[in-house]
Amino acid sequence: MSASGFSDLREKLKSMTPHRDNYKNRRKHRDSSEDEVEPVESREQEARRVQSGIVQVEVFSKEDCDVIEEVRSRTCCSSLEKRGPGQERLYPKGEVDDIPTWVHDLVITKLVASGVVPEGFVNSAVINDYQPGGCIVSHVDPLHIFARPIVSVSFFSDSALCFGCRFQFKPIRVSEPVLELPVRRGSVTVLSGYAADDITHCIRPQDIKERRAVIILRKYAIALTLSLSLSPPLTPPPERHAPLKAKRSHRRADPDAAHRPRVLEMDKEENRHSSSSSRLHRRSNSSENYWRRSRDGDVSRKVKMRRH
Repeated sequence: MSASGFSDLREKLKSMTPHRDNYKNRRKHRDSSEDEVEPVESREQEARRVQSGIVQVEVFSKEDCDVIEEVRSRTCCSSLEKRGPGQERLYPKGEVDDIPTWVHDLVITKLVASGVVPEGFVNSAVINDYQPGGCIVSHVDPLHIFARPIVSVSFFSDSALCFGCRFQFKPIRVSEPVLELPVRRGSVTVLSGYAADDITHCIRPQDIKERRAVIILRKYAIALTLSLSLSPPLTPPPERHAPLKAKRSHRRADPDAAHRPRVLEMDKEENRHSSSSSRLHRRSNSSENYWRRSRDGDVSRKVKMRRH
């Protein structure tokens, strides 16, 4: 044991720096609190709120699905030119195709007969066709465009609809959902309330193992329908040509130019001769002054007078 009372150097160093242990304890407590997983109860409560806004109905039989899928395979697909939040647009009537007759006859009519939607509710139909590994990122159907509920019908294969996921890209990764809803072929899913307005929904790549088509049936908001009916037709404004502007000179205008007499070419020539003769006269005078001064004064000090 040393004179300071410590038998181990580490104990002496520890006694000299007590703040280090406190810092380590605080940091360990902070790291442990950051690593805590979100309480299971809150996710379960949110999942129940999502579930309260979902209704699933089995309306279409296997035979119905076969007919609808055969008609769908004969139709062409289209894609959006602009994607992403903020790119949603409501096109006026005439700029988009009407709901296909086969969608109305084979799908909407059957939903109305089953009591899923009232007569005349659906005025918008969109078909999303997914290939294996396809997806659609988390989103909420725009509240300012579409009324509730949102109705979707699945065809070709079984899949899942997920709520509350976060997407990351390069490579694509998806977080765990708050709720994973199985969606079978021929099933009808109706979203409203919390499930439609307060949480995002998506299709994950791992949930599309085979081709899948979804027919989404919605209704435009009433205010938008009225504004479109009252607004004038969208015609391009007439092309306006810019008026021709007079070409400006960079020279400054002389205010006395109007009162100054015009100088003819012969006058210019005469002025040139007179100015040259005056220059010669001045030069001869200056040379005479030079030699006169040199004769009158000291020869060694010759001073030439210059006109400034």
